Amino acid sequence: MVTDQDIIRIMQAGLPLCPEPYASIAASLELDEAELLRRIDAMLRQGTIRRIGLVPNHYRIGYRYNAMTVWALDEDRIDAVGELFGAQASVSHCYKRPSYPPGWPYNLFAMVHGRGLDEINDKIAALKKLIGDDCRQSDVLFSEKILKKTGIRLKNRSSEHA
Repeated sequence: MVTDQDIIRIMQAGLPLCPEPYASIAASLELDEAELLRRIDAMLRQGTIRRIGLVPNHYRIGYRYNAMTVWALDEDRIDAVGELFGAQASVSHCYKRPSYPPGWPYNLFAMVHGRGLDEINDKIAALKKLIGDDCRQSDVLFSEKILKKTGIRLKNRSSEHA
């Protein structure tokens, strides 16, 4: 019998690059595709899994520059500016974080990617223009290396008892 953990284990490595990835996964688990999709949907609704998403390797698709922009905003403006930034094609992710004044006044972070430094600077300038006087202070932190980006992973059954 195929468990939900079996489905998670096979999917956590990524969807197969084929025209019908769920059909391929279902076949490898000896399940009907409709049953697989029903079980995935149930796990999403129950919160067993939060989402199924794409995690691109920015370097492989030509985006060699990564910059985390950090912004010091009044508390009552963070949500609105975060929504505005998050809606921009230039921002891959945006989130609120606690500030630690006076050394770290920044409470909104927004990641931008670009093919070159000029492109990154243009994107940051556009963000600044969007919010005008809402920002008390901002800075840019450029990535120096790619970190492994993975969430929690279930072990394979064969290694669980090792």
